[in-house]
Amino acid sequence: MVAGQLTTSVAGMCDDLAGKVSASTRPVVEEVAARLAQPLRVAVAGRLKAGKSTLVNALIGRRVAPTAAGECTRVVTQFRYGPADRVDVIARDGKKHAVPLDASGMIPTTLPIPADDAAMIDVQLSSDRLRDLIVVDTPGLQSVNTDISDAAREMLFAAPIADDVDDDSREAVAGAEAIIYVVTQQVRADDIEALEAFAKASQQLASSPMNSLALYNKADKLAPGPGQDPWPVAGPIAAEQSAILHRAVCDVVPVVGLLAETAEAGLLTAADCEALRTLAGLDEDKRALMLASAGLFVSTEGPVDQAQRQRLLERLDLYGIHFAIAHLQSNPHLATGELVRLLFAASGFPRLRTTLHQIFGVRADVIKAGWALGRLDAAAASGPPADRDLLRGAVESVVARPEYHRLPLLEAAAQVTTGQVALPPDMEAEVARLALTDEAGVVLGREGATRPELRKAAIEAASRWRAFANGGATPAQARVANVVHRGFHLLAQRLG
Repeated sequence: MVAGQLTTSVAGMCDDLAGKVSASTRPVVEEVAARLAQPLRVAVAGRLKAGKSTLVNALIGRRVAPTAAGECTRVVTQFRYGPADRVDVIARDGKKHAVPLDASGMIPTTLPIPADDAAMIDVQLSSDRLRDLIVVDTPGLQSVNTDISDAAREMLFAAPIADDVDDDSREAVAGAEAIIYVVTQQVRADDIEALEAFAKASQQLASSPMNSLALYNKADKLAPGPGQDPWPVAGPIAAEQSAILHRAVCDVVPVVGLLAETAEAGLLTAADCEALRTLAGLDEDKRALMLASAGLFVSTEGPVDQAQRQRLLERLDLYGIHFAIAHLQSNPHLATGELVRLLFAASGFPRLRTTLHQIFGVRADVIKAGWALGRLDAAAASGPPADRDLLRGAVESVVARPEYHRLPLLEAAAQVTTGQVALPPDMEAEVARLALTDEAGVVLGREGATRPELRKAAIEAASRWRAFANGGATPAQARVANVVHRGFHLLAQRLG
């Protein structure tokens, strides 16, 4: 990963601090410095059977994470880049147990040690997708009984992963710097509680939508009928979920994870395409009968053998099969590669890729630096008095520099967008724009304006926020307003 300006500066600060702090605090500083040199760590969380592992495979571009329940799915699994494929099961005592990938290239479903003794599974893959991203696949949330007591609910949501996972796995999840939360149904209150608890556990920008994204998976299940397009329904539903979750995530993206995995991992073969081409040439009534249900698709007599049809179901499900057949009917000579591209587009994954770049790619530098400074600040609070002064002084010196004002801006935006500090919607939106982009025209709502016009608008915005801070604002609002005022003042200087 190419280090950004912020992470490079904070890493240099850590190198300087490591020689000055006490022996008890030094490991924390060294850990922060080591993490700054690593790619952004993104955890994928959600309910059981939400399709998390399928989406992880799509993100990685290889079918490596098992999607069926097994011992390995009860343990947090970390996927990172390595020069050669390697899987190590890390025991709670720190011992590594190397295991080979199975014949299909996936993590074995059984472990060399009991799952209760495994802290995590560390997977290194020679995949370019992992050069700038570490993906953490978490065990699924158990379903929640709405009648459980408040005490039981509090215990359950101590960390939003299955309650039979050990503390070491919880710590691995808590180290994430960004979160992808997967849902497959209308968001419920316990989903929101779980997402907020997860964000809080990740130790930076607690419960912040700035580093959290939700995926509405299995969007194909929203189709009004067999073979019909689900996206006219999926889009509005995802927008509704985004409105419900706007205090916890920055966006909700609808996807069909199975199609994305099949397309991204190269799982559709030429033989699969030929089988689909054969099915596309069937009599319409015969084909309609076969596609009426998954059971009928496999059991009905036809020119494609049952094993091949079962494989198509596992790779595409009925929606994907309908979609592929429709395109093969309109273009009988469609090549396998072109069909895969069409399936990828139909999965909704292109939008997800763009969103991930906008949220995690562009913000990776500030997210990682924010995480690091938060970790150092927490170490200062619990460390010896001499270390406390050293750490807090170093953190304050970084944050005070004009080029690093993005950090307090991001924290202020997190407070506003999560509702911790209430502001009118137009002011809330202005804070978020200022924190999340460097494009002056977007920040000021004046795209296409000249540089002098933008500078004038930035000066006016700075004056407006200063006036708000000094008259009528609550203490919490005034603190945010002063941060925003300085942000617009610095923007005006840059434009000048």
